[in-house]
Amino acid sequence: MPENTGREMNRYYERRIVMKVLGKAARQLFFPYPLKVIWTVCESIPYLLEGIRTLVSGKVEVPVLDASAILASILRKDYSTASSVMFLLGLGELLEEWTHRKSVDNLARSMSLKVDKVWLKTSGADVLADISSIKQGDRIVVRTSNIIPLDGRVVEGAATVNQSTMTGESEPVEKTAGGYVYAGTIVEHGELTVEITKTAGKGKYDQIVRMIEETEKLKSETETAAYHLADRLVPWSLAGAGIVFLLTRNVNRALSFLMVDFSCTLKLSMPLSVLSAIREAGLRGITVKGGKSLEAAAQADTIVFDKTGTLTHARPALVQIVTFGGFSEEEALRIAACLEEHYPHSVANAVVDEAKKRGIEHDEMHSKVQYVVAHGISSSIAGKKAVIGSYHFVFEDEKCTVPEGEQDKLKGLPDEYSRLYLALDGAVIAVLCIFDPLREEAAQVIAGLHRLGIDRVCMLTGDNKRTAAAIARRIRLDVYQAEVLPEDKASFIAQEHKNGRRVIMVGDGINDTPALSEADCGVAVSDGAAIAREVADITITQDSLYQILFLREISTKLMERIRSNYRFIITFNSALILLGVAAILPPAASALLHNTSTIFAGLHCMTDLLPEKDSRP
Repeated sequence: MPENTGREMNRYYERRIVMKVLGKAARQLFFPYPLKVIWTVCESIPYLLEGIRTLVSGKVEVPVLDASAILASILRKDYSTASSVMFLLGLGELLEEWTHRKSVDNLARSMSLKVDKVWLKTSGADVLADISSIKQGDRIVVRTSNIIPLDGRVVEGAATVNQSTMTGESEPVEKTAGGYVYAGTIVEHGELTVEITKTAGKGKYDQIVRMIEETEKLKSETETAAYHLADRLVPWSLAGAGIVFLLTRNVNRALSFLMVDFSCTLKLSMPLSVLSAIREAGLRGITVKGGKSLEAAAQADTIVFDKTGTLTHARPALVQIVTFGGFSEEEALRIAACLEEHYPHSVANAVVDEAKKRGIEHDEMHSKVQYVVAHGISSSIAGKKAVIGSYHFVFEDEKCTVPEGEQDKLKGLPDEYSRLYLALDGAVIAVLCIFDPLREEAAQVIAGLHRLGIDRVCMLTGDNKRTAAAIARRIRLDVYQAEVLPEDKASFIAQEHKNGRRVIMVGDGINDTPALSEADCGVAVSDGAAIAREVADITITQDSLYQILFLREISTKLMERIRSNYRFIITFNSALILLGVAAILPPAASALLHNTSTIFAGLHCMTDLLPEKDSRP
């Protein structure tokens, strides 16, 4: 666990805000006037220096406007206004820092490892062990699609590792003996034996925080636009003050442009709105990796679902085993479970769970496991090649055959089940029938997405056409494709982009990761593969598709709030400027109303976007 918890951080900032407010009140009530003047002048020095530095660097941005307003007030001996401006600027900076730190903290925790078990290499077979029991110097085995849970040095094997979350590298990196691997990175293809150099809890959180703070990942395009708008308005404010002074020779009217600063409200309300939305999403079982993801979810007009573990339940069941060549169900299940336990997918879990229910022991009996993405698993048992996976993989790629005289068994398999084909030494020995029930809420969620502005709801699945067509009819999908490969899913989304559409992708498996990366907003199911959660922008942490509706509602309402804030900020502050130029409001009153509106806008941004109670579970 990190030393500094989120709760401690909140208390730290709450104390700073309280002390700032109390300090301001104490100075106002108990300081004599000369001491107030000295305090105000000393307090203004950092703001004036920052304004000078900005000018020297050739920029006319918000620090210049802040420094101008403070300096003009001091020169007019209006120390009260100068003090109020600095107090509210300081409070805004403190709140902005808090929102950023909290966003980073929330994101880092959502990306922290969720690994309980690892394969420990022993003198005999590999053993599944608790990660808490792993010591420095122990050796663990990580395979295709596994998350590397601890830092260490590679002592055996070769693999490509996706370490973008730690180093920012966009391409997977080849790792062989002698190389170093980091906790939180993903084995995309291959197998490594890693000697542990850092045990659990040693620096992963801090590394993630540093990575996040060095990027602009948290900021949405709307937030960035707000910051740029605030800076672009500065020259106009300064020019307006100069023109008004030249025309009226009235300092108070000219100061109206300087006292009303668009940037305070823009720079405070935008991150507060996003942080509040991320917090609210978290309370509803949705982990969001920054405002950019919410903005993409709001703008999308197409959503693409994987089937298994997404539109269907995350825990399908093995309901029937049809054997061939004289093999018993027990022996076929023993081999299948031994192979599938290395593959983090809901169908693989169904096989392993069934073996456990039947009390079938399946100690390691095979050589190195090779996982072929979206196809199956290949290994060797007692010198014979063993494969398990899809029809395409087993029959077409591996050229396996059904034993003579047993073809009718294959033709007579129930239509309603998904199938895993198991073959040994080129001959099919079993077909495992998987019942993968559709989620009860799926049809309601599809209808709800249409109501919320998604006009294309699609399903892309590697399952057979018969099953896909039945599901599409039942839940009224707009588009579906069956028997697709991972690259086909990514290509489908790329084509949607060419057609000018924005896409949300919802998936849970290793084969979904190319599509999750390609989509404008990738959403992973929490029980899915580690690499899918790592690649995705958003993770659904509850076992319900209703969270997709909440995500869409929260994201669209966030964008509505941001647009509303824009309109209010521009309209209200422009009105204050006009009233000041017309000599209806003095500079101090303009500054007070402006700063008060900033605080109220910030408080409004922290309110929930959705009602507390909802008819959905």
